[in-house]
Amino acid sequence: MRYRTIGDGDRAIEVSTLCLGAMNFGTVVDEETSFAILDRFVEAGGTFIDTANNYNAWVGGYGRDSEDLLGRWLASRGVRDELRIATKLGAAKKDPSKPLSTTPPTNYQGLAADTIDREARQSLRHLGIDRIDVLYGHVDDRETPLAETVGAFGKLQSEGVVGLTGISNVALWRVVEARAEAERQGVPPYAVVQQQHSYVYPRPPAIRTPIRTPWTTPELFDYAASTGTDGRPSLAVVAYSPLLKGALSRPDKPLFNGADHAGSRERVRVLAEVASEIGATPSQVALAWMLGAEVPAVPVVGPSSVAQLDELLVAADLDLDPEVRERLDAA
Repeated sequence: MRYRTIGDGDRAIEVSTLCLGAMNFGTVVDEETSFAILDRFVEAGGTFIDTANNYNAWVGGYGRDSEDLLGRWLASRGVRDELRIATKLGAAKKDPSKPLSTTPPTNYQGLAADTIDREARQSLRHLGIDRIDVLYGHVDDRETPLAETVGAFGKLQSEGVVGLTGISNVALWRVVEARAEAERQGVPPYAVVQQQHSYVYPRPPAIRTPIRTPWTTPELFDYAASTGTDGRPSLAVVAYSPLLKGALSRPDKPLFNGADHAGSRERVRVLAEVASEIGATPSQVALAWMLGAEVPAVPVVGPSSVAQLDELLVAADLDLDPEVRERLDAA
């Protein structure tokens, strides 16, 4: 396993370059299998684990099933100090009787100060920890003033219950404004942005919507590359759905969220071709492509078995030759 540092100064933390996504743990993936995957990840040197306060509500759970399972696993293994735990808040249903909605009237809890404080403290209890290493706003909230959201995250950091803060499903200009607001308030800025990012890419309309902006853009990576210098706190990019739920390696799995178009299908073809030639799997090559980029992202991988995890772990140490990268980029 390889590692990188995110954050700055006394808040900087070292994380494994692969992050383990625990979204389905405790529901789609049963507890015994979830524990085995977590054990194997740690055995392989993995240190970064990602969840949220609402994931499992999408698949038949009540929402915090994954946090609860992680809490039981952490308590039984005694490895808390070796790991970096990330969770998210703000995208659970505001009104449980209604469906989530990305168009007005939205039905997200949002990122008001009282929501951030309440949900973060509930996550601490469910995870059984006294500090959240990375706390994200799960979906940008344009109905709450940025000053309120930034101040609420800063308050949790000043109390020592949150290390780094981040934001997900967000437009770049909102990240820039939030970081400027943090500077005005004298609180740490967002240190991490978590967006959908993969070897394939979306049609332009899928990149931006008025409420939810899920995909990375070249401008986000350009901005991230400009940080980490005096006066410009570092910003790391974390990538969710890097393998599009298996669509990069399995023809029976559809490309989704705007990525189903001729350009992406050609990239999937080239990816399989390259993988066969170098003796790897398409998933391994896709992750290695991301990890070895000029501005690397941290992929969040979500295996449902130890065998799947073992396949993905290979990518952490797979270096692609320059000509292979050029071929993949050109597709």
